[in-house]
Amino acid sequence: MTAPAVSTFSDAQLRELLDLIGDVDSVELKATVPESAHLEAARALRIDPLDGQLRLVYFFDTPDLELHSGGLVLRARRIQGRRGDSVVKMRPVVPRALPESLRKDPRFTVELDAMPGAFVCSGTLKRKVGNADVRAVVCGASGIPELFSAGQRSLVEEHSRAGVFDDLTVLGPILVLKAGFAPEELDRRMVAELWLYPDGSRLLELSTKCEPRDAFYAAAQTRTLLGGNGIDLSGEHETKTRKALTFFAGRP
Repeated sequence: MTAPAVSTFSDAQLRELLDLIGDVDSVELKATVPESAHLEAARALRIDPLDGQLRLVYFFDTPDLELHSGGLVLRARRIQGRRGDSVVKMRPVVPRALPESLRKDPRFTVELDAMPGAFVCSGTLKRKVGNADVRAVVCGASGIPELFSAGQRSLVEEHSRAGVFDDLTVLGPILVLKAGFAPEELDRRMVAELWLYPDGSRLLELSTKCEPRDAFYAAAQTRTLLGGNGIDLSGEHETKTRKALTFFAGRP
């Protein structure tokens, strides 16, 4: 979670980053903690699991991940204590190339996700749904398209093929514990998400959101915090979605 890892970006990457960042709605700085250091990181940052919220995350794709290969992610969540949601995410996107009608939709957001050595710009169309509605779909009592609004379905059809919803399968669930915390050294909150995969592996992601104009300062400040607490950011940073889809791909 460097500035956003300026020292790890090439000149071409920095030019691309600066070109994109002025057109996004928000920036999220992310880093994954090596599995062997999860407990030490939680202790150092004083993350209390009892402050966390449980979530069940499901993805929808074909067995060969056709949507993901085409830059689309379909996801639904059941969330403890509040309503769930369904999401259609496109990535990568170039904000200024998106249709004006989509950019003006209050349910559509464009965000730049940055982690050490990499960044991607994504567009997300979200819909609130009931937890019971999500459960009905994943249990087979309702069809997958019922979780998504007409606008979400249109977005998928515009960027895939006709009839793709008929070929989708449920990939999941993944149990997630999400906990917010406020380090004294930062002027913003952070979030820890612990993803527990069915094979026993886990992924811990630390993140914080900021305004685009504050991204470089926030990244430098956050790197100082994590480095000062002995959290190593030099290893491979795997995304939650890619790990989940790779795990479930081709499984019954």
